[in-house]
Order: sequence, then structure tokens, then C-alpha cells
Amino acid sequence: MAFSPIDRDLLDSLLGGNAEAWPQFVDRFLALISHVVSHAADCRGVRLTAADREDLIADVFVTLLERDKAALRRFQRRSSLATYLTVIARRVVVRRLMQRAGQTPVAIHPAGFTSEPTNGEASAEQRVADSDQVNHMLGGLSEPDAQVVRMYHLEGRSYNEISRAVGLPVNTIGPVLSRARQRLRQQGGSH
Repeated sequence: MAFSPIDRDLLDSLLGGNAEAWPQFVDRFLALISHVVSHAADCRGVRLTAADREDLIADVFVTLLERDKAALRRFQRRSSLATYLTVIARRVVVRRLMQRAGQTPVAIHPAGFTSEPTNGEASAEQRVADSDQVNHMLGGLSEPDAQVVRMYHLEGRSYNEISRAVGLPVNTIGPVLSRARQRLRQQGGSH
């Protein structure tokens, strides 16, 4: 999808300092950001309260405004603005969900996985140990499945990015992740 003239004008107005542009921007993209927040949480098996959802939506919009709207200024206008905002929103939400979970990937947290967050952040040693443990657990999967899980849960990549990187159709990424999660749960319960 191309960068639309409406979005171009709105973005130019916002970046140009027009005070009326921000409420218009929020009105235009609030539903999209809300959907991305809900979908990202659902994909990770996280149930959000209404307050959690509102906080995550606010985090996305704050991220867009930080450092004089740096994220919006980096938009290269090669795709639709909605696509760009979806990627940013997803990354913000995944990062926040991982922080809440003590830096451990939420959806691949089978029984026996030991990660004790300290003040909401794992130490460097704990992150290395967690990474080693996750990689050991991923060793029980076929290499293509492990690669998809690693890219989605540890690197925060989108289905499209994974599809291009591994050469699988985009509509097969979800089922691969579901099967891999099931195997990881079974593997975690057998320790």
C-alpha cells in the first residue's frame, strides 16, 4: 500500500508544528494502534485489562512524540503510514510486555523455565543464562521451526519479515509458531 496524500499532508502538518495536527493524527490512527496492542498481547497469550490496554496505547503515542517526533521523522515514505505505525506499535508493545515479564519471552515460558527478574530487569548474567536456556529448549525443535520462534519471540520480527527471511509463505508462520509453542510446553513439562 502506498503512502496516501491524506497521510502525507497530515504527517507534514504534524512535523511542521501545527498544533491541530496531533489530535487529527490520534483520531486517524487510534483504532489501528488499539488493534495492534490487542493483537500483540493476544499473540503472546497476555490478557490485558482495559487500563493495561490504555497504558500500552499511550506508550505507543508517547514513543511517537519522543525526541521531537524522531520516530515519525524517520519514516521514509516508502510504505503506507499505517504500515509504519503498525511496526512501531508492535515493537513498543512487545518491548513493554517483555519488560513486564522480566525480560523473558512471554509465550515461550514453559514449566521449569527459571527467570527471576530483579526490579523489573534481569541482570546481564541472568539474560545470558535465560538466552542459553531458551536456545537449549529451541534445540528440541526442528531448525526451521526454531528459527521462526527465535525471530518472532526473541527478535520481535513480524510475520512478513520472518516470511521473507526464511522463505515460508506468510500464512504458515502462525501455524508454525502454534505447533512450536505446543512442543515447547510439552518439553517444559517433561523436565
